[in-house]
Amino acid sequence: MKKYKIAVLPGDGVGIDVTKAAMKVLKAVGFSEKADYTYGDIGWEFWCKEGNPLPDRTIELLKNSDCSLFSAITSKPKEEAEKELVPELQGKGLVYFSPIVRLRQLFDLYINLRPCKAYPGNPLNYRDDIDLVVFRENTEGLYVGIEWHPVPEAVMKIIIENHPKAKRFEEANLNDVAISTRIFTREGVQRILKASMDYAKKFDYPTVTVVEKPNVIRETSGLMVREARKLIQDYDNVELWETNIDAMAMWLVKNPQNYGVLVSSNMFGDIVSDLAAQIIGGLGFACSGNIGENFAVFEPTHGSAPKYVGMNKVNPIAQILAAKMMLDWLGEKDMANKIEDAVAAVIVEGKYRTYDMGGNTTTSEMADAICEKINAL
Repeated sequence: MKKYKIAVLPGDGVGIDVTKAAMKVLKAVGFSEKADYTYGDIGWEFWCKEGNPLPDRTIELLKNSDCSLFSAITSKPKEEAEKELVPELQGKGLVYFSPIVRLRQLFDLYINLRPCKAYPGNPLNYRDDIDLVVFRENTEGLYVGIEWHPVPEAVMKIIIENHPKAKRFEEANLNDVAISTRIFTREGVQRILKASMDYAKKFDYPTVTVVEKPNVIRETSGLMVREARKLIQDYDNVELWETNIDAMAMWLVKNPQNYGVLVSSNMFGDIVSDLAAQIIGGLGFACSGNIGENFAVFEPTHGSAPKYVGMNKVNPIAQILAAKMMLDWLGEKDMANKIEDAVAAVIVEGKYRTYDMGGNTTTSEMADAICEKINAL
């Protein structure tokens, strides 16, 4: 029997605990019999001792895998990160970068898919009828990392010569100016829009809401909105809504049940998906998939939570639901549905509650409870 090649990247912090929990659940549902797992190095430990949080050997592992189950990593500002390098690497000009952002760009994982579904019985739900999905463009926008501080004279000269609004910065000290670029391409916005509309059509969501700010950020947000208006013509049963990012934050708090599929650029999508996660219980329930044409990386959206390291305390459901998303992507629908049904059953029963849910169930105990439900299905 051909087995799936799965790269497992626990990362650091509580990522190690929640990965163990998810692996228990994958075994309980029978997926481990169909998979070859290889663990890879990623995260803060490898930045500190090697100056590279995403070693080349891990990239090679991913290239030879069908997909990856990733967890959480620690990130710090560049000055703090440089101080934590081993002494022999300090002063070498090494600059910390986000491994997950690099993975998204390296493997062209342009879709960040974040389901936000409220499971009945969760005491943290804003309301039980929320079932929305955020499509976040994953490779462009503000996260491309094209930025400067201080700004090179040649860069500032080109900007001032080519844009009348930049004249006010002519006399600025370049050491006191920082520039981060927000770059959209027509291809980039078209493919994330199409992915969101295809999803809405496939799963019978009546609306796709483009969340941008074209009244102020006219060129980039404007490009996305204009392309959305063109593409929606091919989707007879899906209605296009347009909402500014600031208004969307208000409407998601006020009427989250009114929305189905949201689609946005990298930064705005990051913000709105965390807001959506909170109204269905918080980051302990928020999973995501970084998806390209031929490869995908699945992860919880929470961080490494250093203060909880080694305490066996955090909620593993986001990581377990990320594993469920992985099975969906691989075509293992029955196993994926079993995991989700088991998670829903544990939540509605109310016997097991992690600290964020007001209880004292440990990470491993929550995983065991979900496994028991799987075995009972």
